[in-house]
Amino acid sequence: MLRRILKTDHFATTILIRLMVGGVFLSEGVQKFLFPAELGAGRFAKIGLSESEFLGTFVGSIEIVCGTFILFGFLTRIAAFPVIIIMLAAIVFTKFGIFEKNGLWKMLHESRTDWSMLLGSIFLLIRGGGKWSIDRLLSVKHPGKNKID
Repeated sequence: MLRRILKTDHFATTILIRLMVGGVFLSEGVQKFLFPAELGAGRFAKIGLSESEFLGTFVGSIEIVCGTFILFGFLTRIAAFPVIIIMLAAIVFTKFGIFEKNGLWKMLHESRTDWSMLLGSIFLLIRGGGKWSIDRLLSVKHPGKNKID
């Protein structure tokens, strides 16, 4: 089971996706604590979600932990799963209203980062952490069995 979780591709360029996805999630998670009124609990309250204090802390913590794991390529597939859920929720709760109010093009413009983070996270869920990852180092015991071509 662990071998399947650590399985990764052998491409060095996967680190570029990890840096983008992990860096953004880590930064956004930290900002939910630094600026809670605008980006944390206050933002959740503004879009009408109950338990906004809990959600701000919970989502910020998940983003920090998963963003850090993704940056280092540690348990990349496991870390990608919660952030995929976060991005799907962000699109549903914040972008569908823009579509209803302002149309497709405004929604697409406002959701460009959300789509990039969602698709980057899905990529990492499918491919793993890549050549330069802790996952790769941990899976060296089984060469050839942990590569995705």
